[in-house]
Amino acid sequence: MSEVPDYTALAGPAYFVLMGVELWIAHRRGQQHYRLNDAINDISTGLLMQITMLLSKGIIVAGYFAIHANLRVADLSADDAFVWVACFLGVDFGYYWFHRLSHEVNFLWAAHVVHHQSEDYNLAVALRQSTLQPFFGSVFYWPLALLGFPPLLFLACASFNTIYQFWLHTQFIGRLGPLEAVLVTPSHHRVHHGRNPIYIDRNHGGTFIVWDRLFGTFEREGEEVAYGITKPLASWNPVWANLHYWVELFHTARNTRKPIDKIRTFMKPPGWFPADQGGFQPPPPIGDAPGKFDRAYPAALAGYALFQFALLVGITIALSFLEGGYGLPVMLAGGALVTWGLVNLGGLFEGRTWSFHSETVRVLAAPVLPLLVLSNGLAFATAGLLALGIPVFAFRLMALRPYFQSGANASAEPAGN
Repeated sequence: MSEVPDYTALAGPAYFVLMGVELWIAHRRGQQHYRLNDAINDISTGLLMQITMLLSKGIIVAGYFAIHANLRVADLSADDAFVWVACFLGVDFGYYWFHRLSHEVNFLWAAHVVHHQSEDYNLAVALRQSTLQPFFGSVFYWPLALLGFPPLLFLACASFNTIYQFWLHTQFIGRLGPLEAVLVTPSHHRVHHGRNPIYIDRNHGGTFIVWDRLFGTFEREGEEVAYGITKPLASWNPVWANLHYWVELFHTARNTRKPIDKIRTFMKPPGWFPADQGGFQPPPPIGDAPGKFDRAYPAALAGYALFQFALLVGITIALSFLEGGYGLPVMLAGGALVTWGLVNLGGLFEGRTWSFHSETVRVLAAPVLPLLVLSNGLAFATAGLLALGIPVFAFRLMALRPYFQSGANASAEPAGN
């Protein structure tokens, strides 16, 4: 087994096709499971995670490779079907404990909370991922390296585990009978995404629900699920989505008096606060929560955002295929351009004046960037593609300037559930 394809990346087109199918079904049924601003924000966090992985994947998996090379207790063959099955079970077991502890330890929750921020529940939410989570999660799979599971086999099984979890993020599939006893199903995972007090910290399995049944974290879907986190993010900014809980933790640690409580802030469960800050704060009842975070926007902004978002997705895909081919400067420049655009889109949906000005600069500067970091045909082709955004910006977004001016000091407001 000399090479394993990146199955998660190869599944990318299927993800978007299935999102389209789900959106079509919702439209046919007269239901609204998607909001454009929320869906773009979901996928934006996933793009940031993908860019981070492109820049640091070697660091993330280095521990596994080193342990397997120097400390493994057995030589397991990837040509053995039993080894594949055992590795997949081991991956899912490691994922269960990482996922469970990510809900029970504050600093791990800070790296996982991104996935739970959406107040919608659809297939786009499956792509809502944290840029920091892979760094914390890798250690939970090191025992597999010690046992002798080859690194490429592990990476393949981890990819299959991730791909399986995509279809769980839908409201259109009900309970699945006997499968519910063994596999994680959409019904089980809807519970996991609920902020209902009865659902919090339940159903952590990736593929198999048996771990939750064995270790006492299983909950059957009953009352209607309210999605999101107990303290809503209230932002479409994908960078802030990754940072907001860390900021809260450091703020709590800085303002508590006892040194031991500064450490406990990061090690205790979410909701824990030092005694001098009021102690534990339980999740609020569902009835006390505001409506979904939202802000009305003109249809013309939707068209512009979709056009620019498609370009940013295309750049990310191109960076994935060019991984390592053009060096770190190109990867950093491309990642910065995508991040800049995604942050601007979030601000545009919120009607922030700064985002209008930032987007003006980005659209004008973007075609120049490839020419600065490359000097070949690819640079000119990329510059030409990005230059398409200039007339679109001029004729679509400039007409909406009053919308952004009106949102200069406004925050998005809750919408009715």
